Amino acid sequence: MTRHDHHTPGPYDPYAEEDTAGGWFNSDGFVPRQPSRPQDGYDYGHGHGYSYDAQTYPYQQQQSYQPGIPEQPQGGRDDRPTHALRTVAEQAPAEPGYHVPDTPEVSWDMAASRRRAWVSRAVLLCVLTVQAVLSLRLSNTAFQDEALYLAAGHAQLDQLLHGTPLPKDYAAYFSGSPQLYPVLAALVDGWFGLAGARSLSLVFMLATTGLLYSLTRRLFNERAALAAAALFAVLHSTVVMGYYATYDAAAVFLLALATWIVVRTDRAPAAAVLLAAPVAVLAVGVKYAAALYLPTVVVLALLTAWPRRGARSAVGRMVLLGLGIGALLAAGVYATDLMAGVRQTTTDREHGTDGAGFLLRRSAEWGGLMFLTAVGGAVSYVRRSRMHESPLARRLDDPGWRRRALLGLVLCGTAVLAPAYQVHLATQVSLFKHIGFGLLFAAPMAGVGVTRLVGAHFRYPQLGIMLWTAMLCLGIAQADWRFALWPDSSKMVRAIEPHMNSRDHYLSSTPEVPLYYFREETTHRQWQSVFGMEYTDEKGTYLSGDDAYRAALRDGEFDLIVLDGLTNPRVDDIIAEAVRGNPHYRLLADLPFRNSAGTGEYRIWIKTS
Repeated sequence: MTRHDHHTPGPYDPYAEEDTAGGWFNSDGFVPRQPSRPQDGYDYGHGHGYSYDAQTYPYQQQQSYQPGIPEQPQGGRDDRPTHALRTVAEQAPAEPGYHVPDTPEVSWDMAASRRRAWVSRAVLLCVLTVQAVLSLRLSNTAFQDEALYLAAGHAQLDQLLHGTPLPKDYAAYFSGSPQLYPVLAALVDGWFGLAGARSLSLVFMLATTGLLYSLTRRLFNERAALAAAALFAVLHSTVVMGYYATYDAAAVFLLALATWIVVRTDRAPAAAVLLAAPVAVLAVGVKYAAALYLPTVVVLALLTAWPRRGARSAVGRMVLLGLGIGALLAAGVYATDLMAGVRQTTTDREHGTDGAGFLLRRSAEWGGLMFLTAVGGAVSYVRRSRMHESPLARRLDDPGWRRRALLGLVLCGTAVLAPAYQVHLATQVSLFKHIGFGLLFAAPMAGVGVTRLVGAHFRYPQLGIMLWTAMLCLGIAQADWRFALWPDSSKMVRAIEPHMNSRDHYLSSTPEVPLYYFREETTHRQWQSVFGMEYTDEKGTYLSGDDAYRAALRDGEFDLIVLDGLTNPRVDDIIAEAVRGNPHYRLLADLPFRNSAGTGEYRIWIKTS
């Protein structure tokens, strides 16, 4: 044959370096050009990434390796045919050109910062704005209680400035000192009218929300504080008391201030807690029912100092505050004659006829959702004390489950004091306001409940938004209903204005309202209410109660009669029956009105002879 049918590969050197243009050993048998090698057949320092020292390893020179012969015995053994493999020399890893910095733990930053403070204040400002708008949107003429306290305040001012005798002994039946809030509200009313007096209450309630934020932030953290303030701001009682010219707003503000002082002085010397004593006593002076919440303030002096001072020092702090409050209360009772009012309106108050089920249902409607949130927060706080998302918070001091449980019990238990006492009295009078007093103390735990509901890093914000929206809707609806309970008296005031003077006698279902609007023309002595009367007829016979009304109308004692059919319907019917067919009176006006209960009418009679 003139040509070979197969290709015989040439000799190869398995230790030879590759050509720069070559690669692995070619499968077709082509062998790249080999560079020169040492005479002994070994390539020291090449190929395998290490070198052999002939002096150290003399056995390697006993028999040289002959290139080009695939099968050659070496060391008494036969090598099998194989292909040469390239071994890459081991190199040290190159230094990277970019270093990734250590990533901090993702968490809610525990450190205070200016940005964090301003963001928190901005959110609080939004909460206060919502609260102010909700209160300012309420509108109606003066309520009976508002008119009473403002008229009494003006009478107190007249006595202080001009020596005018008081028309009545207000201290005997007021549920707060007539020398405190009524005088302050009358001063504002004299300059700015009813809207100004109501705005004074709004200032008190806004300040209360701000203090609640501050003390909750001290007890827990900023998020719990913002949640507590947001919930408290939309409560039924908060919204109404924020535009209600009564002493309730001032009293709840003073309670909040006393609590704030107790919480803020937890790290100060023990004597600093005494700063809260005069504020707490002043709250009781403004409204006697505030005394129901003084034990909570005293116990908080113990719980807030316990983790930092120890049990013995914390107990001493509590005892010191209790003694200070007790001494000031005793001095106030001894120096004033307010005990008659305390007994009549608070301790010895006449029991009503409202059932326990009805009162509990009302309490649940006006504060149940807030209370349940607070209970949930207390349970969660007892189970897990950590209030920060940062893992660093695990190294903080744990106040202990006993202290946490006691704190939750005290704060949440305070919210049930007012409903329990109202059930004891069997009356719903002022229940919605007193519920707000108790929920002020439960609000910090409600804030904890919201933060646990939302979760770390705002995992479920929709749950917190839903809860707040539900409370907002309830607060708006209940506040509107509350402010529409009493009729708009503007038409009635215009109808009787021409007949007001300083000589005549008047009978009214709510004499406080016309007395407030006509305080320059009339005095308290000229007005008679439908809640009890004493009268001596023309024959000298002394009468009281229903017979007194009938005899007085028979004799034409009153020059004007105004009935609304709401305040005391039973007595209103007796008076209307006595006027019917009476030659001394004629019907002056019949003015319809609408309120939360439906419709009604003002019936006005005027004396003809």
